Amino acid sequence: MKRSFSLRRGAEFQQVWDEGKSFTHPLIILRVRPNGTERCRFGFVAGRKIGKATVRNRVKRWMRESVRRHLPLIVPGWDMIWIARAESAHSNLAEIDAAIATVLQRAALLRNV
Repeated sequence: MKRSFSLRRGAEFQQVWDEGKSFTHPLIILRVRPNGTERCRFGFVAGRKIGKATVRNRVKRWMRESVRRHLPLIVPGWDMIWIARAESAHSNLAEIDAAIATVLQRAALLRNV
């Protein structure tokens, strides 16, 4: 995923956290807020509850890959923070991909194709 699609500063994360709306799934949490631009920006978080660094990095990599696959269908103009839950450490890419699709549908962030 290109760097221009990333939330990079702590202030950007905090703004989404404070003003955003939350959507949950047993594997992930999505915090979302409109950003007023024609581009979506994403942040990925996996806390220490997930496991050691290798497990956290793997889960974040899977979340990034899943969001990248759904990117053409996501409505532009949103900042999103994807947060891994502890159960995601015991899942695989297909399960995380399905969870992300479910949360995007629930949040009404997918275009009608």
